[in-house]
Amino acid sequence: MAASTSHTPHLFTKTLAIPGEAIDELGHVSNLKYIAWMQEIAIQHSAALGWPVERYLQGGAVWVVRSHFVTYLRPAFEAETITLQTWVAEIKQRSSLRKYLVLRTNDQSVLVEAETNWVYVDRKSGRPIRIPEDLRGAFHIHPNSKPEER
Repeated sequence: MAASTSHTPHLFTKTLAIPGEAIDELGHVSNLKYIAWMQEIAIQHSAALGWPVERYLQGGAVWVVRSHFVTYLRPAFEAETITLQTWVAEIKQRSSLRKYLVLRTNDQSVLVEAETNWVYVDRKSGRPIRIPEDLRGAFHIHPNSKPEER
């Protein structure tokens, strides 16, 4: 599966061809695969901004998912090319709201709209902790629901 990524100060984008293993028994992309892609692109976005997983681990704190909200609008099928987009819409003291769009690349139709509420937690205690200023400053916040509204 060849993939390409790009990012601007607000938006991280990944384009990929849908592999056969992403297809469920109904013949389209599995909802579980979309969730996995959301997690992968969030990690890649963070790494692109200087915060790879190793940096979090060294600092003793990590992001964990509190909730996902996903709206599936249209199906996607094997070998189609899709574009995943993500951006941070809000950062609070101990949590962050990240949004996602999945588009069919050839016609730009929206397949999925989603958001994840991530909580910043201490690895030892598992309790939410304050997001440090250097981490907070790495992300460009944009509250709008779609990248074209930027």
